[in-house]
Amino acid sequence: MQNKTFKDLQLHPAIQAAVEQEGYTQPTPIQAQAIPHALAGRDILGVAQTGTGKTAAFALPILHRLTCANRPSPRRTRVLILTPTRELAIQIDDSFATYGKKLGCSHTVVFGGVGQSPQVRKMSRGCDVLVATPGRLLDLMGQGHICLDQVGIFVLDEADRMLDMGFIHDVRRVIKELPERRQTLLFSATMPAAISELSKRILNKPVRVEVTPASTTVERIEQSVLFVEKRDKTRLLADVLAVPEIERALVFTRTKRGANRVVQKLERAKVIAEAIHGNKSQSARQRALQNFKDGRTRVLVATDIAARGIDVEGISHVINYDLPNIPESYVHRIGRTARAGAGGRAISFCDVDERAYLRDIERLIRQRVEIVRGHPFESSVPYDASKAPPPKKASSRRRRGRGRRSLGPRR
Repeated sequence: MQNKTFKDLQLHPAIQAAVEQEGYTQPTPIQAQAIPHALAGRDILGVAQTGTGKTAAFALPILHRLTCANRPSPRRTRVLILTPTRELAIQIDDSFATYGKKLGCSHTVVFGGVGQSPQVRKMSRGCDVLVATPGRLLDLMGQGHICLDQVGIFVLDEADRMLDMGFIHDVRRVIKELPERRQTLLFSATMPAAISELSKRILNKPVRVEVTPASTTVERIEQSVLFVEKRDKTRLLADVLAVPEIERALVFTRTKRGANRVVQKLERAKVIAEAIHGNKSQSARQRALQNFKDGRTRVLVATDIAARGIDVEGISHVINYDLPNIPESYVHRIGRTARAGAGGRAISFCDVDERAYLRDIERLIRQRVEIVRGHPFESSVPYDASKAPPPKKASSRRRRGRGRRSLGPRR
């Protein structure tokens, strides 16, 4: 049975106070299921997507357990959290700062793309919680600035994205340096064979916690698709963005170069937008993300990998400028607009070459995406809807309004 409030989870009073100060009272399903097992020291295999509140699902019990831990030695940490992107690492570190502010636990974050000297200085004193991306962590370990022999809790977050980004070998190198006796929490949105095999090797009698299957995550999101010629996509985007209901839009492109081109073309159409992707400097990425969070930029154009660490409340629309060729990526993308029980809208542009991708997406989510007809840039090439899967009966949850406040991603 799901706990009704955070008080039922019996967390340390200082953590409870921090959670209450943020305005949260009810745990999300992943939190309600994972936190008791994590508090008991069990290994956890968590299958949960971004937006389900999984960061707090491991951050809160870790902070609770650190209240009884000894202070770390120089260059060492009690907790290691490995994550694929800089943005996600920063947000996880922010979560520990927020929920652990009344505990005095030390925490730091290391990632590439910036100078290492400040990170080395912080680690020279040791810290309770280290959040890291694989490449920079291995660099600092190789230079002798970080040692993992005192890690008692290891979290591997976004494991499937680690695989997608080619980090799995670096992850294995890090794991070899960890003590055998430890608690391990592995979280992944999907469970490909390589991650399933890795979980069997690093987890000891784990509890499996699985919430929000891919086929149901999209139920509360209003989805639509507009058929358009590839050459007309940018003009269609500018036309769509002119609608005042679009308060904050996250636009997805398939490539970094495509993201830059979209921003340039939008600027010519007098639409202010910024791009975020792997070729941008870390300072530029953080600045663009902060402008988006603060509302100074209404439109953020991103690639899938760069957007993995974007947890921003208040995204009213996700726009797929390019449809992803991996259907699961569609679910990840559009889930960024329906946070913490809220609804959202997802608009997809589909050119002739992407129609097979649309069918794959509809097959995965087991429903048809509503086709918008009669827009100014509609493609003249007919779409054969007969090849699409049969429609799924609408769930009442899709029409449900904003629910009770729950501890989802940080603002």
